[in-house]
Amino acid sequence: MPTKKDAQSPAPHAADTHDLIRVHGARVNNLKDVSVEIPKRRLTVFTGVSGSGKSSLVFGTLAAESQRMINETYSAFVQGFMPTQARPEVDVLEGLTTAIIVDQQRLGSDPRSTVGTATDANAMLRILFSRLGKPHIGSPKAFSFNVASISGAGAVTMERAGRTVKERRDFQIIGGMCPRCEGRGTVSDIDLTQLYDDSKSLAEGAFTIPGWKSDSFWTVRVYAESGLLDPDKPIREFTKREMQDFLHKEPVKVKVEGVNLTYEGLIPKIQKSFLSKDREAMQPHIRAFVDRAVTFTTCPECDGTRLGEAARSSKIAGISIADACAMQISDLAEWVRGLDEPSVAPLLTTLLGTLDSFVEIGLGYLSLDRSAGTLSGGEAQRVKMIRHLGSSLTDVTYVFDEPTIGLHPHDIQRMNDLLLRLRDKGNTVLVVEHKPETIVIADHVVDLGPGAGTGGGTVCFEGTVEGLRAGDTVTGRHFDARAAPKEEVRKATGTLEIRGAATHNLRDVDVDIPLGVLVVVTGVAGSGKSSLVHGSIPAGEGVVSIDQAAIRGSRRSNPATYTGLLDPIRKAFAKANGVKPALFSANSEGACPTCNGAGVIYTDLAMMAGVASTCEECEGKRFHASVLEHHFGGRDISEVLAMSVAEAAGFFGDGEARTPAAHRILERLADVGLGYLSLGQPLTTLSGGERQRLKLATHMGEKGGVYILDEPTTGLHLADVEQLLGLLDRLVDSGKSVIVVEHHQAVMAHADWIVDLGPGAGHDGGRIVFEGTPADLVAARTTLTGEHLAAYVGA
Repeated sequence: MPTKKDAQSPAPHAADTHDLIRVHGARVNNLKDVSVEIPKRRLTVFTGVSGSGKSSLVFGTLAAESQRMINETYSAFVQGFMPTQARPEVDVLEGLTTAIIVDQQRLGSDPRSTVGTATDANAMLRILFSRLGKPHIGSPKAFSFNVASISGAGAVTMERAGRTVKERRDFQIIGGMCPRCEGRGTVSDIDLTQLYDDSKSLAEGAFTIPGWKSDSFWTVRVYAESGLLDPDKPIREFTKREMQDFLHKEPVKVKVEGVNLTYEGLIPKIQKSFLSKDREAMQPHIRAFVDRAVTFTTCPECDGTRLGEAARSSKIAGISIADACAMQISDLAEWVRGLDEPSVAPLLTTLLGTLDSFVEIGLGYLSLDRSAGTLSGGEAQRVKMIRHLGSSLTDVTYVFDEPTIGLHPHDIQRMNDLLLRLRDKGNTVLVVEHKPETIVIADHVVDLGPGAGTGGGTVCFEGTVEGLRAGDTVTGRHFDARAAPKEEVRKATGTLEIRGAATHNLRDVDVDIPLGVLVVVTGVAGSGKSSLVHGSIPAGEGVVSIDQAAIRGSRRSNPATYTGLLDPIRKAFAKANGVKPALFSANSEGACPTCNGAGVIYTDLAMMAGVASTCEECEGKRFHASVLEHHFGGRDISEVLAMSVAEAAGFFGDGEARTPAAHRILERLADVGLGYLSLGQPLTTLSGGERQRLKLATHMGEKGGVYILDEPTTGLHLADVEQLLGLLDRLVDSGKSVIVVEHHQAVMAHADWIVDLGPGAGHDGGRIVFEGTPADLVAARTTLTGEHLAAYVGA
C-alpha cells in the first residue's frame, strides 16, 4: 500500500544554516563594542560620516581577520615571508569567508608599471605577437620592455667519463627593452647649474645640493679630498680629464683621513641618491630641488614606447605591439576582435574578455601603456576590479572602499550593475559608500555614527534602505536632501584665458575660466577634466593646487606634525621655559629613551603577529620625564598633544597660552570639520576622508589667489559635503578664485559657473560641451551632466 508523502518540507541541511557573518564586541580604533549581523550572499552597504568607524569595522575587523586566518593555513616557513597581522580586537567573529579587498590604494608608482602590466593584458599581447608577429623575432620576452637583451660566450669545464673536457658555450636572451632609456620611456637630463656654482672651487663651497654640507664625509669631502681633483681650483677651470672624473667617473675606492670611501662621478651619485626614489615620498625641499635640477624628456630612440627597435619592427596586420599598447583600450578591443587566427583562439578569447572588462567598467578610454602611477584612486580601484569580474570563484566576500570615487553620475549605474553581478554569482559584497545612488541598491544597510572619531563608533541603524530613509540618523536625514542651484550667482572679477589646450585627449580647447567665483569643471570619467585644469593652469605663483594624492605618514606622524602646528607650539614651550625647542619633539631630543618616542614598544615574534605594548617608562606619552616638567599655560607638551583641535583652538586663542601662529592653523582644521581630532593621533589611524580634509586645511594656509581642488568630496559623507561647500564659499568671499574638478551633484548645484567636458571619454571627449551657470545647465539638459543634475535637483 503506497505511503503518504510527508507534506512538510524537509529540515534544512546543517550546511545551509550558516547564512550570517556575526560580529560581537568589535573595538578596533574608535569602535565601541560594536555587534552586527551581516547577511551572506547579499550586498551590504556601510554608511556614516567620515571617521565614524566604517573602515575600522569592514577593513580593520572583518577583512583583516579573514586574511589573518588564511595566512595561518600556510606553513611557518611561508608565513615568515608574509606580512604578519595581529588579531583584531573583537570578542566573536563567526561565519567569515575568504575576503578579497579592492581598496583605493594607488597602484605602485614604479616607472616600469603600466596599466597593461598591472592587469596581465601585456603578458597576453606579448604571447600573441611572439606567435603571429612578422618578422618573428623571438619568445614573448622579446616584446617585454622590462627584459634587456643579453648575450655572452665562454669556455665551460666539465668532468666527462673521468676526463676533464672544455667546451665553448654561448647564450643569448633577446629582450624588448629600449637600450637608451632602459624601458622607462623617458630619459633624464640633469641641469648642472643647479648642482654647483662653477665660479667657486670645492673648498669654497661650490655645491648647491640640499644636505651637502662642507664637513660631510660622504658627499663634499670625498670630492675635495679624493686626490683626483684640485679643491682650490674653480670648477669652470677644470681640465677635460678633471671634468670627466668629476662628473662621470666609475666608482673607485679612495682614502679620506684614513677612512675607505667610494668615489664616483657626480651625475651617477645624484641619480642613485635622488632619482631612484619615488618623487611623492621625498621631503618638500628635496622634491623642489629635483624638479629644478632634472628634466625628463621622451626617449628619442624609442619615442616613449619603451621598446627596442626589433620589438617595434614585428607587426600583426600592420600594427606593432607598441601601436597596440598606445591605442585606446576600446579601439584595441575592436582590433583584437577582428583577428581571425584559430591557432591562438583561446588566447584571443581571454585577451578580449580582459579588454571588454575595461570598457564595461568605464575605463575604455585608457591605453595599456599609461603609467600606473598616473591613475587616480578611483581608476586604480577599477583596474584592480577587472581581474575579479571574470573570476569563477563564488561564496567569497568582496570588500569595496567607495567604488564610485571619481565616477560621473552617468557611470555610477554601470558600477552598480557590476556590484550586483558579483552578488548574483553567490558572493557576499560589502561596500563602504557615501553616494545615495549606490546605497539605494543595497539589500542591507549598516549606518555607523552618530559623529566622527570619539563621537562615533556605534551602530545607529541596521536594516533596509527604506528603514534608513525613515530613520532619524545623520545619513537618513541627508539621504534625500538636495542642494538647489543658487538664485543669484556671483559676478566674475576677471577671466583666466586658456587657449589651444591639447594635453592628452584635449582637442585644441579654448575656454575662459571666470575668476573670483566658484567654478566647477565636470564631465564623465576620462573626458579631460584634470588634463584641462592641471595641464593648462601651471601650479606656481599665486596658484595653490590640491590633488588627489594620498598623504603619507608613519605612526610617528600626526595632525600636529603634518600641518606644521608643532613648530609654533614647540617654540612657545621653549621660550616660556628657557630651553631648546628640540626638547618638545618626540622624534628628536625630547623622546623617551626606552621607546624612542613611539609611545609603544614593538616585539617581533617572527611569523606570529608582532605585539605592540604601551611603553612603561613614559606610559605612552612619548616624552622623556624631564620634558614633562616644563609647562606652558599650565599644561605639559603631552597634555597639549592629547587635546582635540577644538579644545586646543580655545587654549591657544587667548589667555596666557595665546599663540596666534598655532591658533591660525587650528582654525583651519576646525573649518574643514576636524575639530574632534586629537593633535597627537597617529596619521595611520585616520580615515580617507579625514586625510583628505587634513590635506585641504594644510594647503589653505598657502598664499595664493587661485585654488585648484581635485575631487575634494572624496571620502566625505553628505553631511561633510555641506560643510565643505561652506568652506569653499568662505574662500571665494575672501577674494579667492576656486576651481573644483568634481562629479558630486551638490557641488555642481552650488557652483557659480560650470565647465562641462565631453561628450564621452578618451578620444570621444576632450571638448567643451557646456559653459554657464548651473541653472542654465539644468534648463538646457543638452549634456549627460545636465540630465543628471536636473534629475538631482528635481527640475
